[in-house]
Amino acid sequence: MVPLAVLLKRELTNEKIERPDILHGQASQSKKGEDFTLLKTECQRILGDGITTFSVFALFDGHNGSAAAIYTKENLLNNVLSAVPSDLSRDEWLAALPRALVAGFVKTDKDFQEKAQSSGTTVTFVIIDGWVVTVASVGDSRCFLESAEGSIYSLSADHRLEANAEERERITASGGEVGRMNIVGGAEIGPLRCWPGGLCLSRSIGDMDIGEFIVPVPYVKQVKMSNAGGRLVIASDGVWDALSPERVLSCCRGLPAEIAAKQIVDEALKGKGLRDDTTCIVTDLLPPEKIHPMPPPKKLGKGKFKGMFRRKSSESSSHSDKEYCEVDLVEEIYEEGSAMLAERLDSQYPLRSMFKLFACAVCQVVIKQGEGISLHAGSSRHGRTRPWDGPFLCKSCQMKKDAMEGKRPSADGASRHRSGSDDALPSAAS
Repeated sequence: MVPLAVLLKRELTNEKIERPDILHGQASQSKKGEDFTLLKTECQRILGDGITTFSVFALFDGHNGSAAAIYTKENLLNNVLSAVPSDLSRDEWLAALPRALVAGFVKTDKDFQEKAQSSGTTVTFVIIDGWVVTVASVGDSRCFLESAEGSIYSLSADHRLEANAEERERITASGGEVGRMNIVGGAEIGPLRCWPGGLCLSRSIGDMDIGEFIVPVPYVKQVKMSNAGGRLVIASDGVWDALSPERVLSCCRGLPAEIAAKQIVDEALKGKGLRDDTTCIVTDLLPPEKIHPMPPPKKLGKGKFKGMFRRKSSESSSHSDKEYCEVDLVEEIYEEGSAMLAERLDSQYPLRSMFKLFACAVCQVVIKQGEGISLHAGSSRHGRTRPWDGPFLCKSCQMKKDAMEGKRPSADGASRHRSGSDDALPSAAS
């Protein structure tokens, strides 16, 4: 039964949301058995209330074993939802989601590390509520959106060290080392890796044997699609290493989601065969009662790749669905990729007032007054923060934050050599 307070709030805010019809399919070819997916189309913000449904599509590309990918698949969604305050309207829930995703990723990583297993995983985690799509990602699995008109948008970040100078600087500043593998004679080969350990990524969940500077803090992007619809493709690096986003989306246009996913995987394997686990999820968002494959765009040929979005106007303070004048508009609501928890878990009013003050901003444990540690403790941003306002962390989450920022040694500080015979090198350093 829906609580009366929720019904009254919905009536006051006129929460009538047009929702797209969602069709999805997935395909995979396994080499190591370390890719896992999560597909849930009937999640509810309020249990028992069918109007509050949302969908989750996620891909977990494990390396050095499957333990981290399996654990994250089983626990991440619950950890994210636990970090969202209760009794929120849909607009408030969507506004709170980016912070909750950061908290959920960090808590999942922290809890998994307590199991003392050395595997890790990339995560691309997509939440769809109405026409609002929120994507959180760590690693090099990617998510791209093609609008109904054929424009292509990136909704995730590439956290490979080779592709990200800012992440390389962050890791070295936190005490890590970035370089290529050395072979006999001193020559360097292969992609840039983080040492100790030899991981090619700067962000993941797990990887406790590499160092705490491999952080689980996700890049988050939230966009509002037009009601013309579009297609999402979520895939592991086995796809993106073989095909460009334009090629991925052009090879499956006009095909139903299930067939499209298989077509993308087959296309990725044409060149060099199956060298890594290769997994793809295709999700179509269609106008209601328009159940058929995404049609080819009006302008055939290569899709137009767009890194920039129309940003939300200052007059628009609501996430609620509304009619657009533009036929094919993708509106950016939120984007943030900082690895610093103090920046990601802080928020301005009125968003800050939605979250419990005396609860750890990561693990949600209740903190007794006077025992919480300000998220801004030790911050150099004097005059711009008020530590007594919070957010606060419990002691164990503060230790986790300090380790991620290089303020204390990680759990495994042992040095490893950058040699070609290094047995610690992850088997799928992504």
